[in-house]
Amino acid sequence: MKSTQDLSSSLPASASANASLTTPIQASQLAKGDFILIKGHPCKILSKSTSKPGKHGHAKVNFEALTLHPPFKKHTDMHPAHATVAAPIVKLTSYLLLDVNEGFLSLWDQHAGQVKDDVKAPGAEGEVGTKLERVWEKEGKGEGGEEVWVTVLATMGMEVVRDVEVVVR
Repeated sequence: MKSTQDLSSSLPASASANASLTTPIQASQLAKGDFILIKGHPCKILSKSTSKPGKHGHAKVNFEALTLHPPFKKHTDMHPAHATVAAPIVKLTSYLLLDVNEGFLSLWDQHAGQVKDDVKAPGAEGEVGTKLERVWEKEGKGEGGEEVWVTVLATMGMEVVRDVEVVVR
């Protein structure tokens, strides 16, 4: 099955998940799909534009980005192209769903060999929450030879379910 995926691979190798929640990177090096910290919110860059250097200044980089955690909001930010900005360290990990109990998921971490009970279930009003509810009621609970796997995005000390998948054993 899937394993932990470090999505900050385009970031400098000196960044360590244990050392910090973010890593420094030059604004001009970021691209669409990369991650950036805007006003304290970890975001995924939707678009980037660079203005030419003017008579009295440096080139500027404009970012439009979407937060990685609910509520999903668009943010914009502008930095000089040579400026150092913070990029959040982001990890995606797949877990086997064991149970849904009182708004929290009980997940099996196959790499650590232990149960993880601290991930909040996504709200039923969102796409992922609706899919989780439907899949868990229909195919979950280990019946019929199917397994339900959830993909959890972790960054800045927060975790959120980003995908639900049914796998036939």
